[in-house]
Amino acid sequence: MGVNRLAAYPAPAPEESATVLNSTFDPSAPCGRPARAFPALAALAFVAPLGLAGCATSLAPPYQAPALPVPAVYGETARDLAGAAPPDWRSYFFDPQLRGLIERALTDNRDLRAALLRVEQARAAYRIERADRVPSVDLGAAVTRDRTPADLSLTRRPVVVTQWQAQLELGWELDFWGRVRSLNDAALERYLATDAARRAVALTLVTQVADAYLVLRELDQRLALARRTIASREASWRIFARREALGATSRLDLTQIQTLLAQAQSLGVQLELSRAEQAHALVLLIGAPIDVAPADEAVMDGAMMPDLDPGLPSALLANRPDIIAAEHRLRAANADIGAARAAFFPRIALTGALGTASDELEGLFRGANRAWRFIPSLSLPIFDAGRNRAGLDLADTGRQLAVADYERSIQVAFREVSDALAARHWLAAQIDIQQRALAAESERARLAKLRYDHGAAAFLEVLDAQRDLLSAEQQLVQTRRLALSSRVALYAALGGGTQDAATRSGWPAGPAR
Repeated sequence: MGVNRLAAYPAPAPEESATVLNSTFDPSAPCGRPARAFPALAALAFVAPLGLAGCATSLAPPYQAPALPVPAVYGETARDLAGAAPPDWRSYFFDPQLRGLIERALTDNRDLRAALLRVEQARAAYRIERADRVPSVDLGAAVTRDRTPADLSLTRRPVVVTQWQAQLELGWELDFWGRVRSLNDAALERYLATDAARRAVALTLVTQVADAYLVLRELDQRLALARRTIASREASWRIFARREALGATSRLDLTQIQTLLAQAQSLGVQLELSRAEQAHALVLLIGAPIDVAPADEAVMDGAMMPDLDPGLPSALLANRPDIIAAEHRLRAANADIGAARAAFFPRIALTGALGTASDELEGLFRGANRAWRFIPSLSLPIFDAGRNRAGLDLADTGRQLAVADYERSIQVAFREVSDALAARHWLAAQIDIQQRALAAESERARLAKLRYDHGAAAFLEVLDAQRDLLSAEQQLVQTRRLALSSRVALYAALGGGTQDAATRSGWPAGPAR
């Protein structure tokens, strides 16, 4: 998709700026638009600064969000529903232990703390730019002593002069062309983008904790299955060991039982290691020590969290914090163009001081010693070796980059939602298939054991059936966890609820605006 270089306010050349300096403000024009043949722009500004300041305009191009670079609907796996905004995380995750872990993470996670501090930085930068829109007032006091040598004195005698001063100093730039306003708007949008990015970090943290918790519970359930299998095979090994000692079975059968037992024990050790590593990863996400005890029968089913309707891709613009942040960055880049264009026009500043001066401290505040100073100034860029033009090109390129970033954010969001919907659809089908396969493997193992007990089959058939049964049990647990993880991924891809819902539900609150 092409990006238009918005040219609602074409950038003036330096010579055009000089023409503006020598032109007039037509009273009939809105906000004092320049008209020809009036050379007193600066004088008019100094006579009526407040009125003219109210007519300040911005040279930033009008903001227009790019069109959605994605289809109007999701893929064939999405239901044709309008959908609602995702609920807040307290309403979405039903497991009380998981909700407790999320609360701890939102308090102690270091990445989220860093995101909050970046918001504070952006807020401070915005306040600095906002302060430039109002006059600055300083209070100053000074004492000076000057000695004039006799050779330079009119009296041919050295003279020592002492001067005491106390004054209020005022400085203000008349923002006719909206330069200060554009900088202020850009700082505000960057602050809002940083706050939206903070919410994106919080949403990512919530989903990471939820997914890590699901993996932990998957490992608990797989461990429980492996331990039952180990216990069953240990009992079988003891039976076959006695039968082999009595000569009722062969040494080969006992060796095969030992192999089957060793395989189950090896799987148990691997799962124990994976469980310990996953617990450590969860501690890192939380940011504080936690105790998540192993669950012998970890239940993972659809009751842990509700199903979601995706709605339309356009809803992502209001729900996804990363897209909201990208749009604010685009608005900031748009405002940068206004500041860059204003650099071609004159800058008018008012500085002055009001106070008292005296050669003695006692007479400093006498009425006759009042002093004042008024210094209006005007600067017009004549020759800057292309600096302002390069600044405008930089701002325009920055806006094009922001457009590309905004469009890519939407495309990434669309893909994440589509992937999560596809995973939800096909994993549900896979679970159904694996449940039927597990039932078949259970029946196969039972029949193979009966055949062996009646001498109709070798023990190798039983060995293969039991090995495949354990694999089918493990795969079903893994697929169920993947299905739940796809729900977590869909929750994150849809934006994880509105900002208001997030605030009510324990998200870290951003600073006041």
